[in-house]
Amino acid sequence: MRRSLKTRETLETHVKVDLNLDGSGRSNVNTGLGFLDHMLGSLARHGLMDLEVEARGDLEVDDHHTVEDVALTLGEALREALGDGKGIRRMAHAMVPMDESLATVALDLGGRPYTVLELEFSGARIGDVTSDNIGHFFESFAASAAINIHASVRGSNDHHKAEALFKALAMALRDAVRVEHDMIPSTKGRL
Repeated sequence: MRRSLKTRETLETHVKVDLNLDGSGRSNVNTGLGFLDHMLGSLARHGLMDLEVEARGDLEVDDHHTVEDVALTLGEALREALGDGKGIRRMAHAMVPMDESLATVALDLGGRPYTVLELEFSGARIGDVTSDNIGHFFESFAASAAINIHASVRGSNDHHKAEALFKALAMALRDAVRVEHDMIPSTKGRL
């Protein structure tokens, strides 16, 4: 089973992530941020991964540290759950419409962290999450998972745009982690 349990403790947060890549889309998420919980639940459901997240952060300051540390811990869990990556498809993409919004995510699990984002939100917040932290989540996740993510979204409703992004990430991950053969998908012999 491709599963990982990771924790992260700092002066600002305590995060625990339990990730099973071969799950059924089940989630139990409690970060103290309702919108982030909603996005992570969507990630699990559409990625067909089982995900448990428990986070306590300095929300009296703002949401930045919690969003960042959840993303970093989730990325570490993904990296560990993939192991050597033997047999995975590795590269994938997804386009997800949500009403007037359209999100595209392309990714490569090949061990080279890089993020290119084309995201614009009209409001300062989406629910209880600062709009800027949506992009920061993607950057932090990509860095700690050592993956390359290109993500873009267009539309007029910030909630729809963010949700379409997380669903596109989920579907691209679901496809990229799929086992198709018995080789390591890299000319270097490792991810």
